[in-house]
Amino acid sequence: MLKYKYCPYCKGKLSYNEDHYQCLSCKRKVFARSYPGVSVLPVKDGEVLIAKRAREPKKDMWDSIGGFLKEGESPSAAALRETKEETGLDIKLGNLLGIYTDSYTYEGIIYETLNLYYLAEIKSGQLKAKDDVSELVWFAIEKLPEDVAFKSFKKALRDLKKWHRTHKRP
Repeated sequence: MLKYKYCPYCKGKLSYNEDHYQCLSCKRKVFARSYPGVSVLPVKDGEVLIAKRAREPKKDMWDSIGGFLKEGESPSAAALRETKEETGLDIKLGNLLGIYTDSYTYEGIIYETLNLYYLAEIKSGQLKAKDDVSELVWFAIEKLPEDVAFKSFKKALRDLKKWHRTHKRP
């Protein structure tokens, strides 16, 4: 969990109370939040497109296509942007598969995350690993990799298998 020390308003010291921080100087409440992220699971012919991470954290492990929302960005816009940045593909978002919590360690700090996983289908583009992705592979939904980067992704893959058994298209 990210631990705050100083008030963003007056720079006074903070103390933690149940679900928020309290400034000892100005008495304002400061709330810690989960960082929102989106993940995209392009599905086609019983397979799902999965990315291999090119950078830490969890370098060389399998992960979904996606990333964190920019301030003020909608989840759907972030999903389209992240997919284009990481794969070169334009997609059509399908149903929301699920929402999961997780944690993400970056430069020694643990951030709590809230992750939205969308099903998708590819509209156009040339598939190419880009940005922070080293490889893109189509996996049979019933034979998914075990070495995945995050627990939320593992849960999403479990739910993708359940979805696949009852649906034909995203």
